[in-house]
Amino acid sequence: MKKAALLFIFIILTAYCSLAQKTFTHQDTLRGAITPERIWWDVTYYHLSVNVNIEKRIITGNNRIQYKVLESNQTLQIELQEPLKISKIIQNEKELNIKKDGYSYFIELLDKQEKGAINELTVYYEGKPQESKNPPWSGGLTWKKDDNGNDWIVTTCQGDGASLWWPNKDHAYDEPDSMLISITVPKHLMDVSNGRLRSTVKNKDKTKTYNWFVSNPINNYGVNMNIGDYVHFKEKYKGLNGNLDCEYYVLKNNLKKAKEQFKEVPRMLKAFEHWFGPYPFYEDGYKLIEVPYAGMEHQSSVTYGNGFKNGYKGRDVSGSGWGMKFDFIIVHESGHEWFANNITHKDVADMWIHESFTSYSENLFVDYHFGKKACEEYVQGIRKNILNDRPIIGTYNVHHEGSADMYYKGANILHTLRQLIEDDELWRSILIGLNKEFYHQTVTSQQIEDYISKKTKKDLSAFFNQYLRSTELPTLGYMEMSYGIRYKYNNIVENFDMPIRVFINEEEKWIFPSSEWNTLEFDNKDQLVFDPNFYLNIKVLPDE
Repeated sequence: MKKAALLFIFIILTAYCSLAQKTFTHQDTLRGAITPERIWWDVTYYHLSVNVNIEKRIITGNNRIQYKVLESNQTLQIELQEPLKISKIIQNEKELNIKKDGYSYFIELLDKQEKGAINELTVYYEGKPQESKNPPWSGGLTWKKDDNGNDWIVTTCQGDGASLWWPNKDHAYDEPDSMLISITVPKHLMDVSNGRLRSTVKNKDKTKTYNWFVSNPINNYGVNMNIGDYVHFKEKYKGLNGNLDCEYYVLKNNLKKAKEQFKEVPRMLKAFEHWFGPYPFYEDGYKLIEVPYAGMEHQSSVTYGNGFKNGYKGRDVSGSGWGMKFDFIIVHESGHEWFANNITHKDVADMWIHESFTSYSENLFVDYHFGKKACEEYVQGIRKNILNDRPIIGTYNVHHEGSADMYYKGANILHTLRQLIEDDELWRSILIGLNKEFYHQTVTSQQIEDYISKKTKKDLSAFFNQYLRSTELPTLGYMEMSYGIRYKYNNIVENFDMPIRVFINEEEKWIFPSSEWNTLEFDNKDQLVFDPNFYLNIKVLPDE
């Protein structure tokens, strides 16, 4: 295995190794379950205001939470993680009582919560937020200096939770319909956050406040702030829904390199609008922002730290050669705009919806620009990184992610599924259809599985059970006979019977293995080749 692939695997596994033997706690349930104190209210709008004191590494601020009452209840749950602290919560000019349990806060509401009402409250907070030790794989704030000695501060919080730096309903199932993000920084610096810049306000204390408005639903971990000595350039992309504003923010020293490397963005958009349909956030635009870590899929505010090089920091994760034909971070993290930001999992146990489809988006980018054979070589190349250590789907209702195999194995699952569908236009219509059917929604794995089964007119339940909920890799065992081969599946779940494409003297045929013996007859002098685009083990068995 090449050093590049080993390094990339190590980085990913660092984020997941603590989950291998997870013992679930009371806090895991509070974080991961749709509790009675969550289910009764639907968040409709956030206005997050944050003042960043760089010298002391302290933030102070508030979040105005607007919500719709779905069922009457007097206790409302939000999260904020220590060492940050809530100083007070106000509703209708009344300060509310709070009960703290771990980093969940249970707010006792005084006014009766009438079903159908739109109410709001404001949470005030302050403190020295957790610092990220290894962004983006660990959450928190990163405090850096750029090469010119200017402060450079960014946020990352996937996995660990947005409540690391701002108070919110920290569960994936519920997203605000829109959001205003107001970040106050020293006047010589700039903040870049999600959505469009609505205004910049000069304050009397030598600070500026940047007001960014997000007009679409946004997941909590996708909200970010990026503070630095940025310069800005932009272009318009003529896309499926008209002109898309593409804006770029980089450090001054890197402007020339960025203008060259970011030519990747229109190529990415062209490929992904072909495969997935229109970019999901035309109203909020597309931004690419330089940060001091690899990158992250913050919605309409994609962050970039790939060194202005192709590959993943100049290396090919697939070992196929095709990984050096594109900028991994621009392609992968932007792919999440469709799968993670447009379509978001309800429960982090279904995170494969984000990572498997987005990992396969790399292959589809390669397919669009370099052809189907290149795509096949790329996806087969990443198989060496698969561990089959734990199921790809995690445990529900306790904030538990599945195996890191959701990346490389997930891409190979989808590539295998593409072979079963056979018709690439049908496959493409399914990917586009997912982004239409579940546009700006939070979903479950079962919804995605059922949609694909319906559109393919195939019962894929055993297929998904095998690859998502089991660690066993299907093994096709076969014996060479005088008349051809005998073959059967091992290591399979109940009812797994995935057909396989084979070639006899380059002529395409299909076989239909199951747990029982079947035969394929051909002249044993003929050349038999199993299609390598199917992800499974193939094993020659000794003659009985």
